Amino acid sequence: MDAADVRDWDPGDGRISAPSAGRRAARTVDAASRSALAPLAPDRDHHAPPDWSEVVEHFREGFVVCDAAGLVTHLSPVARRLLPEITLGALPAMVGLPALGDDAPGGEFSHHDRRLRVRRVALSAGRSCWYVEDVTESVTRADALLAERARSGFLAVVGEKLGNPLHPDRAAAAVVRLAVPTLGEAAVLVLAPRSGRSRWWRASRAEDETPTVDSGVLTSTDLPPAIQEGLSGVEPHAVDWLVEQAVAAGWLPGLPADQACARVVPLPGREEPVGVLLVARRSTRWYDEDDVELIRAFAARAGAALTTAVLYRDQAEVADTLQASLVPVEPVECAGVQWGTAYRPAQAGLRIGGDFYGSHRLTDGGSVFFLGDVSGKGVEAAVFTGQLRQCLQALHRVESQPGRLLRLLNGALLETTQAHGQGRFATMVVGVVRPQRDGGLTLTLAGGGHLPPLVLRDSGEVEVVPLNGMLIGVVPDPRVGEVTVRLEPGETCLLYSDGVTEARGGRRGDEQFGADRLLTAVTGCHRMPAAALAERIEQVTCDWLAHGDHDDIAVLALRAVGRTPRPTRHLHAVPTARGGPGSGESAG
Repeated sequence: MDAADVRDWDPGDGRISAPSAGRRAARTVDAASRSALAPLAPDRDHHAPPDWSEVVEHFREGFVVCDAAGLVTHLSPVARRLLPEITLGALPAMVGLPALGDDAPGGEFSHHDRRLRVRRVALSAGRSCWYVEDVTESVTRADALLAERARSGFLAVVGEKLGNPLHPDRAAAAVVRLAVPTLGEAAVLVLAPRSGRSRWWRASRAEDETPTVDSGVLTSTDLPPAIQEGLSGVEPHAVDWLVEQAVAAGWLPGLPADQACARVVPLPGREEPVGVLLVARRSTRWYDEDDVELIRAFAARAGAALTTAVLYRDQAEVADTLQASLVPVEPVECAGVQWGTAYRPAQAGLRIGGDFYGSHRLTDGGSVFFLGDVSGKGVEAAVFTGQLRQCLQALHRVESQPGRLLRLLNGALLETTQAHGQGRFATMVVGVVRPQRDGGLTLTLAGGGHLPPLVLRDSGEVEVVPLNGMLIGVVPDPRVGEVTVRLEPGETCLLYSDGVTEARGGRRGDEQFGADRLLTAVTGCHRMPAAALAERIEQVTCDWLAHGDHDDIAVLALRAVGRTPRPTRHLHAVPTARGGPGSGESAG
């Protein structure tokens, strides 16, 4: 190879131009000079010119020149360092470098822990030159960038997928499903023990199949030691034992203990780990430090999602318990009395509100019954109704006369509201019903600022009971109205809250239902059972509302049925999980 060959061919960095056809035709090569490069022309300052070997030593690429027979005739210093096996006069393919064969297309290959890129250029007289470049660092940087992008993309998907589940079971299933196959061929999540038992979820897949998820329960004492260590907040370091423990627990189907590797990381919670994640895969892909860091980042996101889900579950359980305690209690059975109730809170999703009703049995065979409405709506109003009901439950044991019972309740309510600075009040009707020998009922009613009850006589007439009084919980000594009403067999007394009469709807949507429409709605209903009457009141009110906003609605009906009452049933207008806000299904 002479100076003309080097000058005319581009090694790839743009420093030497490609040959022209005229130059190649005019070139004369001396066979004796092929093994050495001609010196450069002297510079203008007449300093000693460097030879070509000094110049090409600093090329980014090394080159290997072969003659027409493929034998190596020249090696640059860079090529000698990258390909120490090649010697002058040898065939590259014969020394274990098939990538430099006559028919090889070039490209990239690994050699001595380096990544090399080669390309072949044809020279004059059938010769060829192989340019060799070390691309290890650039390939490593590119691979690292791609790997980081893949990890970031994976964690972004994880954050998106785990942002929705608010139930621990669904969140745990989502965690193990996302972990396979990126983190391992199998993934197991174990939640922190609850009542001495731990739930676990596992995702695994065979070949390219979709991961399958299953779950189970283990007692705290049956958890593998590595899992117990992880639940204490410590990441197990004895990785050799992890696979054996996971196999013994039956968590790694299709992964033999001698052909698998595993890692266990805690899932961070509020104070202690919310659980532990175990991932495993074949030992042909051992978990390096980058893999472990990715698992930890995944565990951090999974722990946050599970902590939120567990917190939501705990709060939901508390809310359900409180709601169950605040929902109006159905009246207790009483001889000769048929009860009917309907209840629809203003906020249907809460299932509780500020209206309440109920009854308590007396020792003489009668019952204390009541219906009331507290100020406000929603949770605060429901809590206030719970306080009133508790007070009534305690006070009726020491006082059964309705008027005096309301005054005692007023004093207790004032003491409570003043102590807490609430300033709440209530309207109520409290009554005592006692059966008579002839099958009728005697009602003694006391009113505290509530709407007057209605009596449906056997003749079809509807009477408005003249009951008045002051609000409960406002002044220390309120005026309480009292009245006694007798019900003959087949007659009904109806109590209702202002959610009925003040319901706004109609053609314009802002007209109150009113007392007159209520009287019209119950006229002709004197032969209806108590439950059916309560249901009718609730239904006509909702029809008037046309699914608009409304206040709490409560209805309590008691019907005289003689000494052998028919079976009672009660309407619950509170939507269940399957019913919507407009559901009118009855249960009881």
